[in-house]
Amino acid sequence: MANNELGDFLRARRSGLRPEDVGMATYGVRRVAGLRREEVAVLAGMNADYYTRLEQGRERHPSPQVLDALSRALHLDVDARAHLYRLAGAAPDERPGQILDMVSPALRQLMDGYPNTPAFVINRTLDILAANALADALFSPFEPADNLARMTFLDPAGRHFYTRWNWAAQATVANLRQAAGFDPGHPRLRELVRTLTEQSGEFATLWSAHDVRGKTRDAKHLVHPDVGPLVLTYQAFDVRDAPGQQLIIYHAEPGSPSAQALTLLGSIGASRRQPLGRSAD
Repeated sequence: MANNELGDFLRARRSGLRPEDVGMATYGVRRVAGLRREEVAVLAGMNADYYTRLEQGRERHPSPQVLDALSRALHLDVDARAHLYRLAGAAPDERPGQILDMVSPALRQLMDGYPNTPAFVINRTLDILAANALADALFSPFEPADNLARMTFLDPAGRHFYTRWNWAAQATVANLRQAAGFDPGHPRLRELVRTLTEQSGEFATLWSAHDVRGKTRDAKHLVHPDVGPLVLTYQAFDVRDAPGQQLIIYHAEPGSPSAQALTLLGSIGASRRQPLGRSAD
């Protein structure tokens, strides 16, 4: 990962905007994609030389007022604006390196109390830290089911499991970009990004786009080899006593084919966990 994350982010977002997107007139052939540095400076109401220093990494700690102006100029949404603040060191310090990736016994017990819906805990780098029985059954096509980014890009099962693979891939990378805003130099994140970049050209392309997004509520369209298609909604809950961890709970519409498929998947998973030589009651 580069050591000028703030400048790289500003440059990527600038190149993704056209003059007409921000209400500016354009004339002739433009030599670069997106807005010019001078145009961003005008939109943000700042000196063009100062903005150039931000992109080049010669100025790394802009004021909150400057960050607000850049957020407006670059049309950043809530997640991207928060990411910009973190890159500039202007957000609360919530470094994942200070967090143990351990899931409390109470949270594990809570997840096990949801036998009819998949529930699992992830950290900011999308490692699966714990899962209940139905989540284990849901992710059984992956070997291993250890990290959502690795599973999406490097495990052959990912292309079949995610019906909308391109969308899943974009969302996964945007989630990791958000993690980079909290601590760009975190060893686990650096290792994961290096591995994915070296082994997946698609990941490398998406990573260079600097899109940032937290967890959304978009439906998951999945195909499990044992039960077929699944359409699941989900909720993500921050774990209060372990900053950086999230509890993810998937849900199928009651009475729907997906709900029936989840029930079947739970039965299949239970039978596979049953010790050999022991019959069901």
